[in-house]
Amino acid sequence: MTINAKLTKTLAFFLAMILLFSLAACGSQTNSKETQAPATQAAATEAKPADTQQNETKAANAADATDTVSGGKTLVVFFSATGTTKGVAQMIANATGADTYEILAAQPYTEADLNWNDKTSRTTTEQNDKSVRPEIGSEKISLDGYSTVYVGYPIWWGEEPRIMDTFAESYDFTGKTMIPFCTSGGSGIGSSGKNLAERAGTGNWIEGDRLSADTDIAAWIKGLNLS
Repeated sequence: MTINAKLTKTLAFFLAMILLFSLAACGSQTNSKETQAPATQAAATEAKPADTQQNETKAANAADATDTVSGGKTLVVFFSATGTTKGVAQMIANATGADTYEILAAQPYTEADLNWNDKTSRTTTEQNDKSVRPEIGSEKISLDGYSTVYVGYPIWWGEEPRIMDTFAESYDFTGKTMIPFCTSGGSGIGSSGKNLAERAGTGNWIEGDRLSADTDIAAWIKGLNLS
C-alpha cells in the first residue's frame, strides 16, 4: 500500500469518527428536550385543577352567602336573657334553614334583675303585673314572606316574659303558623303559648313545648306535622 493510500484511509477513518460523535451529540440533545417536555406539561396540568378548585370554592362561598340572606319562609324569633333559649333557637334554625330574629330588651336585664329570690327584682315585679310591656330594643323586623314562625322564650314564674307580650302585640301574624317553644329548668310551657295567642289576636298558634339542648329537634319538628 502506498503512502497516499494510507493517508486517505486514515483521513476517512477520522471523518467517520467525527460524524459519529456529531450524531451522538444531536441524539443526546433530542432526548433531553423530550424528557423536559412531559414535566412541563404535567406542571401545567396540575395548575389547572388548582385554579378550578379555587373558582369552585369562591362559587360555593357565594352560594352560602346567598343562602343566609333574610327572606326565607321560616323564621325563628327568640328572647334569651342568659343564652339558653338562644342556643335552642339556633338548633331549630339549623334544622329548618330558617332566619333568626333576636328580641333584645331596650333596657338589658342584669343578674340582679333576674334574681327570682328577690321579691323586689325587676323580673319579679314585671311578672306580677300582667299589664307591663317592656320595650323591645332590637330593630323591628318585617314578617313578609314568612309562613312559619317559631317563637322562643324562657319561662319566668310559670309564664312567658312580659317582653314576649310586647312582641305578640306589636305584629300582625295573619296567615302565619306560630309555634311557641320555651326553655326552663323544670317548668313546662304551661299557658304561655295560649297567652301569646290571645295577646296577638292573629295567626294560627299551635301547641308548643319545652325544649332543651338535649332535645331531638328534628324529631320534634317532624312531630308538629306542619306539612
